[in-house]
Amino acid sequence: MAQFFWKSTFTCFILSILPFRAFVQNIPFESGNLPLFLIDTKGQSIQDDPKIIAELKIIDQGQGKRNTLNDPPAYQGKIGIEYRGKFSQMLPQKPYGFETLDSMGKEINVSLLGFPKENDWILLANYNDKSFVRNSMIFSVFSKMGHYAPRAKHCEVFINQQYQGIYVFTEKIKRDKNRVDIPKMDLDDNAGDSITGGYIFKIDYSEGDDYWTSNYYPAGYRRNSVRFIYTYPAWDEITNPQKNYLKNHIDRFEDALYDNRYRDEATGYRKYIDLLSFVDYFIIGELTRNVDAYKKSCHYSKQADSEGGLIYAGPVWDFDWAMKNFNECIYRNTDGSGWAWKIHECSPSPVPPDWIKRMMTDPVFVNKIYDRYFSLRNSLLSGSFLFSYIDSVSALLDEAQQRHYRKWPILGKNVGTYEVDAIPDTFEGEIEKLKDWFALRLAWLDANMPGEPSESDLFCSSERSVRVFPNPFSNQLTVQSDKGIRSLEILSMDGNVIGFFPCNSNVWSESLSFLPKGIYFVRTTSSLQETTYLKILKNN
Repeated sequence: MAQFFWKSTFTCFILSILPFRAFVQNIPFESGNLPLFLIDTKGQSIQDDPKIIAELKIIDQGQGKRNTLNDPPAYQGKIGIEYRGKFSQMLPQKPYGFETLDSMGKEINVSLLGFPKENDWILLANYNDKSFVRNSMIFSVFSKMGHYAPRAKHCEVFINQQYQGIYVFTEKIKRDKNRVDIPKMDLDDNAGDSITGGYIFKIDYSEGDDYWTSNYYPAGYRRNSVRFIYTYPAWDEITNPQKNYLKNHIDRFEDALYDNRYRDEATGYRKYIDLLSFVDYFIIGELTRNVDAYKKSCHYSKQADSEGGLIYAGPVWDFDWAMKNFNECIYRNTDGSGWAWKIHECSPSPVPPDWIKRMMTDPVFVNKIYDRYFSLRNSLLSGSFLFSYIDSVSALLDEAQQRHYRKWPILGKNVGTYEVDAIPDTFEGEIEKLKDWFALRLAWLDANMPGEPSESDLFCSSERSVRVFPNPFSNQLTVQSDKGIRSLEILSMDGNVIGFFPCNSNVWSESLSFLPKGIYFVRTTSSLQETTYLKILKNN
C-alpha cells in the first residue's frame, strides 16, 4: 500500500449517562432513531487480541420508533470483544469484532437486529467513510445480484458510557446456512465427498501459518509469492488431508487457467468456477474502483463435489477505500477512469494472483461481463437506484450524523484515505461528492466496458432470460429477469400454488424458509405477459 496520512485533532471526552439523557461532548442525547449498542467492559481496555469479556445491551424499539438509553434492551448478554481490521484499527474511531456468549462464557448463537442466529458479529467504524454508505450499499447490491453478502444496519455505539458515533453493524463472513452456505467440515472429513467441501479462503495479509502458497507468481513479480489464507476451516482447525485437498484443487484450477488451452470448454478453467459469481465480483470491484478488490479482503468459497464442486467468488467485503480518489496509481484519477483489475501496475501488497488478468483475455468471460453489466445498468446499477439508496441512508442518518461529527470533528479535513480532491465541510457535501463520483464512474464504464453482446450469452439469451439462484437454496431465493417480473408464484410438484408475489421489477428476492425441504416450481409472468417455469430445490 502506498504511504497514507491521517490526522487526529481531538481528545477523549468523558460522557456521563443521566436518567433519560446523555451528553456527547456537551451535546444532549435524549433519544435517537437508530439502534443503540451499549457496551460495558467492566473497567477493561479493549485490545487487538485476545478478546475481553464485556456486557452488551442493544436498545431497539423497532422501525420508526425512538430509542433512549433507558429503554428495556432488545438484547442483553455477555460478549467477547476485540479490535479488528488493519489500517482501520489505526484510526481514532475503532472497529470491533465480537462474539455473543452465554452466562458461562461459551459461544451462543443469537439473533441480533433481526439477523439470522449466529455468534460472530462486527461493528464497522465510519471514520474512513464520511458518507456512512459505502459498505452497506455494496453489500446490498451484491445481495440483490443473487449472492450472499453480509447483512448490515446502521447503529450508534456507546462504550463505557462514552459515545463512539455511527457504526455499521454487520455479519462476519463465515460458513453458515444463512451466510456462506457450504457444507460443514469436521475433523473426520478427510476422504470421499466430505473432504471436497465446503471451504472458504481469501487473499489478505497473512500471519504465521495461516496460508498456503500458490505455484504461480504474478507476471513480472517473480519475487512476490501469492498467499491464500485458510478461512474455513480456520488454519488452526483444518486437518492436513483437508489442507492438501484444498491446495491441490486450487493447483489444478490454476494449471488449467495458465495452460495454453485455458479457453477450452471441456478442459479449461471455466469448468472449475461459478462463472456468474466471478463476473459479478468483477463488476462490483470495477463499479467501486476498489483498490482492495483483488488483493485484500478477497474471499472465495468451494462447494462439495456432490453440490457442484465449483469455486465461487465472494462475498464482497471492505469498501472504505473505494469510491474515492486518492494519491495512488489510477486511484488518483478524478474523471472516473481506470481499471482496478490492473492492480499489479500499482505495486500490490498483499500480492494478488493473476486470475482476473488471465480471465480478461478470454472472450467468453469478457463478453459475459459486458452483457451482465449492461443488463444491470437498467436496474441495480442505474444511477436512480444507487442515488436513491444513498439518499435513503442520508435521510436515515441526518440526525445521528450531527452527533457523530461532534464526536469526530473531521468534516472538511483530509483524514483516513488521503484524498486528492476537495474535501466537503458538510455531511450533505459528502453525499453529493459520492453521487458525483458514481456519475463519472458509470459514464466511464459505459464507454469503456470491454467485450461485446452475444446472442448466446448465459445471461441474456431468450431461453435463459429468467434465472434463479442459489439453486439448490436453503432460505433466501432470488429470481432475476431481463424482461421484468410482473408477478411470481411458487408451485408444488403437483401444480398447486403455494405462494403468490406481485413484483413489478427485474429482481425478486424473498425468504422461503416456510417451505419444507423438497422440489418446487417458480412461475414468473413478465411485463410482456410471457410465462416461464423453473425448477428449484430447497435443501433443508
